[in-house]
Amino acid sequence: MQIRAKLLRIVLILLATMPLQSTAHAQTYPAKGVRIIVPFPPGAGGDFVTRLFAAKLSETFGQQFIVDNRGGVSGNMGAEIAARAVADGYTLLTISITLAVAQSLYSKLNYDLTRDFTPVALFATTPYVLAVNPSIPATNVKQLLALAKARPDQIMFGSAGDGSGSHLAGVRFQLQGGVNLLHVPYKGTAPAIAGLIGGEISIMFATQMLPQVKAGRLRALAITSAKRSVVAPDLPTVAESGLPEYEAGIWFGLAAPTGTSREIIRRLNAEITRVAQMQEVRNQILTQTSGEPMSGTPEQAGAYIKNEILQGKKVIAASRLKIE
Repeated sequence: MQIRAKLLRIVLILLATMPLQSTAHAQTYPAKGVRIIVPFPPGAGGDFVTRLFAAKLSETFGQQFIVDNRGGVSGNMGAEIAARAVADGYTLLTISITLAVAQSLYSKLNYDLTRDFTPVALFATTPYVLAVNPSIPATNVKQLLALAKARPDQIMFGSAGDGSGSHLAGVRFQLQGGVNLLHVPYKGTAPAIAGLIGGEISIMFATQMLPQVKAGRLRALAITSAKRSVVAPDLPTVAESGLPEYEAGIWFGLAAPTGTSREIIRRLNAEITRVAQMQEVRNQILTQTSGEPMSGTPEQAGAYIKNEILQGKKVIAASRLKIE
């Protein structure tokens, strides 16, 4: 009986101290540098936003949050590396709509975004601009839809590549508008915009076209956000232009390998939320990406990501696109 009593006391002591140990670990976190894997090349929108938040996190926590660019296979290579990392809070992953869509786009992946990662927070979102080459006789979305219905499979729309956000934005536009466009994939956003300016394609959804619009090289018809953007307040949304259910854009966030301490997740979320409210941060995101910060709890971020995966699955199924 005495042995049993001693064992019981030991078990009770261990159970009582486990939460304290977990909390203590979170309070001392980070005790060393933290790596944020960005599964895209330097200079991309996700890279810029991550570096912006990483710099602020470094200031707050007194440890370096180091950006590690691991681009390749539309972000999947970096995601696979992060999925295999130790779940101790010292390896994080920048996630995006690209990784959400990849869950349905690729027939084989060595990671699962919802199974292998726990959302920390959402960084920012940027809508697309729907623009056309000036030779297209359309000055608004309704005119463009009418033109596309009159010329099925003749009007070419470009994208940054098969399965890219700009591609899916175009597919969603076709589905909701009841039109058929001819998709022309490019190897990146920049060459696609060049193709639009040169007249190789007629339509495109992208985030970097406002300077070209202001220069008169392109004509903007609408913006894809749910509400008008402060960057172009005179530009109507696609939703208010005839497709009330339409919304598309790029978003970025932060995730940790599944199993990472909830206390660490919440500490990071609280700090990211605080940083997102800084006016200087909001101004930089607006100036550099034409976007705005996002906010919310880890649970809200998780719900948002699951919905984006679901929406991507619907669009992929409708487009019958699959990559081996």
